[in-house]
Amino acid sequence: MFMRICLPLALLAVVSPIFNPALAEDSFIVVFKDHRIEPEELKVPAGQNFTLIVDNQDATPEAFQSHALKRAKVVLGMSKAPIKIGPLPPGTYEISGDYHASTARGRIVAR
Repeated sequence: MFMRICLPLALLAVVSPIFNPALAEDSFIVVFKDHRIEPEELKVPAGQNFTLIVDNQDATPEAFQSHALKRAKVVLGMSKAPIKIGPLPPGTYEISGDYHASTARGRIVAR
């Protein structure tokens, strides 16, 4: 009897966030490629948490940097890293690749 009740409840706890859009968090991708950021301008919803996936397609490491967002993360070559952000008030937030700051520049625009 105990297993008949607990197992479905356990499964519900694991599966519910996957199917409940209110609990889901948006994710957005920025790509480091040829020591540049693509897209240069990424639009995200203001007032919501989201995950920024940093996809470093270069062979060398890059350091994602944003003083405005108070985030920094080294991403190894040919790998990805998630960064939790938000909620952001409306505005523009500069981002860069710290190892190639002269070319790897972009911004996140929260609307």
